[in-house]
Amino acid sequence: MTTIIVVAIIFLLISIVFQVAKTSEMVSVLKGMTQSRKDSNKILGWLLLIFMPVFFIGIVWSTMHYKSHFLPESASVHGVWIDNLFNISLIITGIVFVLTQFALFLFAYLYREQDGKKALYYPENNKLEMWWTIIPAIFMTVLVVTGLFYWYKITAPAPKDAMVIEVTGKQFNWIARYPGKDGKLGHKNFTLINDNNVLGMDWNDSLTHDDVLPTELHFVIGKPTKIIINSRDVMHNFDLPHFRVKMDAVPGIPTTFCFTPKYTTEDMRRITGNPKFNYELACAQICGQSHYAMKMSVVVQTQSEFDAWIKDQKPYYETMQPAPTAMAETVSAKDKKEEKK
Repeated sequence: MTTIIVVAIIFLLISIVFQVAKTSEMVSVLKGMTQSRKDSNKILGWLLLIFMPVFFIGIVWSTMHYKSHFLPESASVHGVWIDNLFNISLIITGIVFVLTQFALFLFAYLYREQDGKKALYYPENNKLEMWWTIIPAIFMTVLVVTGLFYWYKITAPAPKDAMVIEVTGKQFNWIARYPGKDGKLGHKNFTLINDNNVLGMDWNDSLTHDDVLPTELHFVIGKPTKIIINSRDVMHNFDLPHFRVKMDAVPGIPTTFCFTPKYTTEDMRRITGNPKFNYELACAQICGQSHYAMKMSVVVQTQSEFDAWIKDQKPYYETMQPAPTAMAETVSAKDKKEEKK
């Protein structure tokens, strides 16, 4: 209801401005163009002066009103660095924005065309131009250097003890793969992809036999996690907004990102005050008609909880292929039949 009222007020203000402009245009025909121009400038000056507080109040109101839709604090270690840089940039540019917009509205009123006032031609001021070039350059340099420092930390090689997970995007869902007890992911070959082998895993490689393909992602709190990102068809984008992780999934070119979860799912539910809160993996690249469906649930838990979960997962090899013992029994039965013949 509040939104409808605000929209109605905005349309009403636009209608008023339009009517004032039409009235001014009609007056110009009666009084002559010079007087009309002065009257128009006077009206516009007052309108901008009135609009200035409405403009700033609207910004503050909309920020507070939609604050609940903002992302909560970062759920990853590196995300805190990103949020800090973002907030610093927002504060600096926000101060400049407020000052310049205040001056814009105020000057439009103070320096409107009036009788007895003449515009001053002010061609240049080298000292002023020097300072308004140097000061922004200093701020920009500090922000860029700080950003590069953290970027190199974020994109540094993953620690040797990092948990490795492979995530592949395809139209229109994500496929996650975890290594089994051997701790290594098996070999893949795209030519082997079919309905019963969604990743094209090479069953001749024994390392693939214990790989797990769960329906949701599970991370361990405080444990570095290296994500190997692939695409099976078109370009997708691996997006974990709560962890400040965003990386393109490019066909034929694996990309990686390493991060450390900071809060479990239960922790974030307490932080947000939302008992139904869940992390989510989304695709941030429009990849086709059902792009909206590319979602996967994400769970952050303790190491013991993760160990119990991964233990209950059945290897993909056992679901898509006959178990080795079953294969041996089939071969043995076939041999016996041939011997009887």
